[in-house]
Amino acid sequence: MLLQQIATFVAAAGESGHEELAPLIAPPLVIGASMFAVLLVMMFITLSYSNLGRRHEAAEEHADPHRQHPNKHDHGQGH
Repeated sequence: MLLQQIATFVAAAGESGHEELAPLIAPPLVIGASMFAVLLVMMFITLSYSNLGRRHEAAEEHADPHRQHPNKHDHGQGH
């Protein structure tokens, strides 16, 4: 029953002719190019943060035995 109603609706919509398209704010090529440009800028911003981990040498953290939550994997450095 439901399939018949759907088929009738689709057939009626197909017979009505050409539907009016929604208006665009710009030509499709301009919209695609601006989306590509925005994504490209976001990629360059992301890549600009890739060198933050290589600025300084990693500093060794000393194991403080008086901390509230001591590091349980300090390999005996705190004693």
